[in-house]
Amino acid sequence: MTKEEIMQPENIVYRKPELLNDVPMHYCPGCSHGVVHKLVSEVIAEMGMTDKTIAISPVGCAVFAYKYIDVDWQEAAHGRAPAVASAVKRLWPDRLVFTYQGDGDLACIGTAETIHALNRGENITIIFINNAIYGMTGGQMAPTTLLGMKTVTCPYGRVPELHGYPLKMADIAVGLQGTCYVTRQSVQSVAAILKAKKAIRKAFEYSMQGKGSNLVEIVSTCNTNWRMSPVKANQWMEENMFPFYPLGDLKDNGI
Repeated sequence: MTKEEIMQPENIVYRKPELLNDVPMHYCPGCSHGVVHKLVSEVIAEMGMTDKTIAISPVGCAVFAYKYIDVDWQEAAHGRAPAVASAVKRLWPDRLVFTYQGDGDLACIGTAETIHALNRGENITIIFINNAIYGMTGGQMAPTTLLGMKTVTCPYGRVPELHGYPLKMADIAVGLQGTCYVTRQSVQSVAAILKAKKAIRKAFEYSMQGKGSNLVEIVSTCNTNWRMSPVKANQWMEENMFPFYPLGDLKDNGI
């Protein structure tokens, strides 16, 4: 088969999303961020929103997301992405506006901005990567760290008497009147990836339809700071994270 024949549409099995820039990613091998970037890129292109998307970049492992997805980006101060996204959407209501945040950025320093933006019903989507640890700064305990889970700042495991309980941000979001769609997904398998993509698409569509705020939590791995191989990290996530952070739609008022 010639190269020209291989490149015919009916012969193409996989193609890099057109919105993913051709630059090396800084994420660790096995990190979930790259997969989610791919899904976000595909959904934006499929919705025909390439030139009408404004994304808000966080502080943390995904701080350089603007290098990888070829849409307009605005950098926010640590934890302030939902506040910035609220302003952008109000100024340009015809734009697709979303934030991309980790658990430290969203559930710790950004807790207030997250809750109030969601409760106001801002027509934005928050994509929340929850790997239960601080990745960029060396593996410290995060608000989402599980009980018993070891990190560099709780080397004997998280205990509630000393460290408090893990924060379930999606469950909190469900009870806020302004939220339209709240879901918790993952990307460790092909089936999970397909479900996550559908969830991202639904959230983006609801935000464009003016139905309120949307939170898409992606339960993820951090195999580097978990001190595991990517395969072991996925297994540990399934056995330990999923029982505490169960997957699926938690709220859908857009139907």
